[in-house]
Amino acid sequence: MRSYGTKRVLVTGGAGFLGSHLCGRLLDEGHEVLCVDNFFTGTRGNIQHLLDNHAFELLRHDITFPLYIEVDEIYNLACPASPVHYQHDPVQTTKTSVMGAINMLGLAKRLRAKILQASTSEVYGDPSVHPQTEDYWGNVNPIGIRSCYDEGKRCAETLFFDYHRQLALRIKVARIFNTYGPRMHPDDGRVVSNFIVQALKGKDITIYGDGSQTRSFCYVDDLVDGLVRLMGSDDSFTGPVNLGSQGEFTIRELAETVVELTGSKSAISYEALPSDDPKQRRPDNSLANEKLGWEPKVQLEAGLKRTIEYFEALLRS
Repeated sequence: MRSYGTKRVLVTGGAGFLGSHLCGRLLDEGHEVLCVDNFFTGTRGNIQHLLDNHAFELLRHDITFPLYIEVDEIYNLACPASPVHYQHDPVQTTKTSVMGAINMLGLAKRLRAKILQASTSEVYGDPSVHPQTEDYWGNVNPIGIRSCYDEGKRCAETLFFDYHRQLALRIKVARIFNTYGPRMHPDDGRVVSNFIVQALKGKDITIYGDGSQTRSFCYVDDLVDGLVRLMGSDDSFTGPVNLGSQGEFTIRELAETVVELTGSKSAISYEALPSDDPKQRRPDNSLANEKLGWEPKVQLEAGLKRTIEYFEALLRS
């Protein structure tokens, strides 16, 4: 029997980078956690330290198929999030975002459970508004190589708000900006993990384009705190709400910082910029600050040091 105030929480994509950190946070708060993952990009190693916890349960399942369980809350994080992975099987990526959302919303409807969608800053595409506010509709190529992810997430948001309007479902939608930290996949093609692994191996740091494009980088602990705050917020606040760092850095600045922090002798090389790659990306966090009292606390250099330590250990093993 569960103690008073304890919830049974479903985290889809729970063995992934973000999901594993969220599972740990929820367990620390005393909840029971059901981690669901098909292990396309998630790994058992990410949750190995949780398996002995009696309040943690692991289920191998693909959310493009219905799921029949009993839970109180749902965090829907399942979807490959890096270009290397989501472009590997773009049809499956779209199905995970759209059919996965339909299945999880159907589950939430049956259970009358609150459900949170992990959306993305990619819904803004290559933005013509900077920084990006939640009322900006975006500039997305619907037929480009990134559209399986961008448009899949946009459609998922549509489904969430239609279920909310039509069926009074309690929803939360978070638009997640670039997040980094321990347990990132070393070969996921994302810029932070790419640069750190290349630097630690003494290889050239590969920058696509001239390196002047900008990003903001949010440490994973801060991001997870934002998700938990959003889920716990008043039901009248649905989002969407931006969750990301206000600090903005060029890709070249990031590369130089990684080289300095690793003590690497890696040189920087340049290759052609992939199509539809955003030139600028930084959230306006005013809404998150107002509604959730949330703002990131971990500065980039401190977060990079922790991430570098993780990859150093990973490469040694």
